[in-house]
Amino acid sequence: MKTALLFDQGMISRADHFSPFALTDVLTTYAGEKDQPMIHFWQLSQTLILGMKDSRVPYLNQGLQAIQAADYYPLLRNAGGLGVVSDAGILNVSLILPKQSINPLSIDDGYQTMLDWLNRTSFGKATITAGEVADSYCPGKFDLSINGKKIAGIAQRRVKEGVAIMMYLSVSGDQKYRGELVRSFYQAGLEEAFGTLGYPAVNPDSMTTLSDVFEKELSIAEVKEQLLQGIDFTDETTRLPEFYQTEEYQQRLKNMYQRNTGIQEELHDKL
Repeated sequence: MKTALLFDQGMISRADHFSPFALTDVLTTYAGEKDQPMIHFWQLSQTLILGMKDSRVPYLNQGLQAIQAADYYPLLRNAGGLGVVSDAGILNVSLILPKQSINPLSIDDGYQTMLDWLNRTSFGKATITAGEVADSYCPGKFDLSINGKKIAGIAQRRVKEGVAIMMYLSVSGDQKYRGELVRSFYQAGLEEAFGTLGYPAVNPDSMTTLSDVFEKELSIAEVKEQLLQGIDFTDETTRLPEFYQTEEYQQRLKNMYQRNTGIQEELHDKL
């Protein structure tokens, strides 16, 4: 594989919370056009990232109130799926590849590539397995688990000729609290329909963190170092302003603001 370009946004300020979603699409387009693999790291502070399906719970305002009561911020992403938590102990990782990198890159190929990458780190010594954890938040076919407890979830986004394989990785912090947060959103937003209509009956005990698995407090920096070990890459983070200035980035950022208008109106009008 060609040398990958690394873009590390670090911890993104609340004012710029829409940035990584717009940037992922721009980088994915670029990867396809330039036949260029990329790695994208980013974090958000105390945010519940909702999928489009989450915005359709019958009692959305009540669900949003539950999020805010826990001092988290609701954000509606530009993709389907269900809600995931992002905070200081969660690392978001995107492996962005040209579609044709694996003749062509199928959906399962993309997920397997991310799993293989994680298994090459020292974390892989604990045997990371793939398979749905039905009572986790945002359950999916390629949930990643250690000893039966989910540590990460993977999704994909395809833009033109590029593919972004996106993972949230629970590194440290109170994972049980995160599970309780998402559970409270669904309990409030679904009421008597909790656990039905295609929304998970979240069990906070179904998930864990790398720090808890290894009984050692791991930092985000250490995990990044592990992921990059043995990878042929160049750090191009200083080039990020070039992408921020493109018309495509500005349009995708605008789309994120528009998508979140309804969520913000619910919060301001009724909380």
